[in-house]
Amino acid sequence: MNVFNNLFFQNISISTESGRVLRPLIIVENGASKLKEEHLLKLEKKEIRWNDLIEQGVIEYLDAAEEEGTLVALYEKEITGEHTHVEIDPMDLMGVVTSLVPYGNHDQSSRLNRGSKTQKQALGLYSANYLARLDTDVSILQYPQKPIVRSFVYDTLNTYPAGQNLIVAIMTYEGYNMEDALVFNKGSLDRGVGRSFYFRPYSAIEMNYAGGLKDEVSIPDKDTTGYKLESSYRFLEDDGIVYPEAEVAGGEVLIGKTSPPKFLSEAREISIRTKKESSIAMKQEEKGTVESIFITEDSNGNRIIQVKTRSCRIPEPGDKFATSHGQKGVIGLIVDEGDVPFTSKGIKPDVIFNPHGLPSRMTVGYLLELLAGKVGAIKGDVVDGTSFSGETKKELESQLTDFGFRYDGKETMYNGITGKKMEAKIFIGNLYYLKLKYMVGNKIHGRASGKVALLTRQPIEGRSRGGALRLGEMEQQALVAHGASLLLKERYDSDKVVIPICSRCGSIAVEDNIRVKTTCPICNSEEVERVEVSYAFKLLVEELQGLHIQTNFKLKNKYE
Repeated sequence: MNVFNNLFFQNISISTESGRVLRPLIIVENGASKLKEEHLLKLEKKEIRWNDLIEQGVIEYLDAAEEEGTLVALYEKEITGEHTHVEIDPMDLMGVVTSLVPYGNHDQSSRLNRGSKTQKQALGLYSANYLARLDTDVSILQYPQKPIVRSFVYDTLNTYPAGQNLIVAIMTYEGYNMEDALVFNKGSLDRGVGRSFYFRPYSAIEMNYAGGLKDEVSIPDKDTTGYKLESSYRFLEDDGIVYPEAEVAGGEVLIGKTSPPKFLSEAREISIRTKKESSIAMKQEEKGTVESIFITEDSNGNRIIQVKTRSCRIPEPGDKFATSHGQKGVIGLIVDEGDVPFTSKGIKPDVIFNPHGLPSRMTVGYLLELLAGKVGAIKGDVVDGTSFSGETKKELESQLTDFGFRYDGKETMYNGITGKKMEAKIFIGNLYYLKLKYMVGNKIHGRASGKVALLTRQPIEGRSRGGALRLGEMEQQALVAHGASLLLKERYDSDKVVIPICSRCGSIAVEDNIRVKTTCPICNSEEVERVEVSYAFKLLVEELQGLHIQTNFKLKNKYE
């Protein structure tokens, strides 16, 4: 129960509804915190518990309304006579995901928001029983690692890891890491950095229809309506289902299925028992290995066949990576290991990150994590990077000095191609990088001529439907500016159609195929010109005519 004394409206509101978000705070009385040293000692000895502190009136839960009339101190040393409460820990300012960010108190708030968003998209182990599950669009990171620098919340949650500790050098590399792009070391990728499996399920139901008709899962006969190429069915076994570990390419059939005719218009075909091909095939742009096959039944007794495919995803240019500090980027270049710059100790970075991503973003936590990661990697221990209370910069610098490194984490590096020493010292260390679920393999898309929409006769939209890429008005203007008239003509006549127009009154003429002549229905003239227009425009004109709006065209000689 929360009681809120609203001084402005001169009323007291009491909230008792369940599900209200509350947060615990330590009560301050007469300018002193009620949580004393003896409480902490008793808690350590497990003589008292959390609930005892609530019962003793040391801690209370406040909701958003009751918080209006409080003044909360962040630290105990900041308490004045006006304060009513003090935070249990400054980390309480953050949510669960944001509190995982090491040194989050050194980052700009908007970056923390973005960083917590990318943590949700990171690949790892989303569930331990993923082999027995059929989820759409999931990936599993092959070699997940726990971070070297971590907040204590990470260990408290004890979740599955979702990232890898990589060696990061902050420098430019031939301009290939401009605008947040990342340069990756090919040797690191060959050794397993960022590898993941992409899983996709396919399913078919063997339906039983009224009248004794039913679907049949088998290898379709050649006389089946819609029979594909014979090679498309090459992976099917006698039961019409693909075998495990088959390497299937796009368009190849995973579950062979034939269906009976469904509509009355096909009734004439029932007598000869014509079957329709309705097999489940691999998506056009994809390829993969058949991971597992599940055969079950639903409550109506229909057989369900589910096939799960996997494809190994090795990082390639265009794949997205990020850190928990909101520093996201795609791979811009994968460099041969021999061409990667190296330190005097022979260390080669896995990732080369552009320094221009730091000043404007103000993600100092990124730099601190890099420094702490270096200390942790050399020391062989986990570094506490909890926001507000982790190991300080001074502690990290003194430890680095003790290990015989420069205090600031910078090292002399050598050009991997020429072997020459670089004049500038390069900041290099260990950082926890996340591979995100957005991979270029799921997005790459292009098409020549192909399917068109029935209504407008223009190419259909969307990668999954085999659609085209839209060149809009602005792209058209760019082509106009270039004077690329032939390309313009080619791009923008996807739905060209020729219509007859009366040159006397400008109405659309009618083609009479019986008398083999074209006449104008308005003025009966046979002076007709054939004009090329877009089919979408012709459709508009005909819809206007359907609304009884007469349309006239003014023709002029295109050579004048």
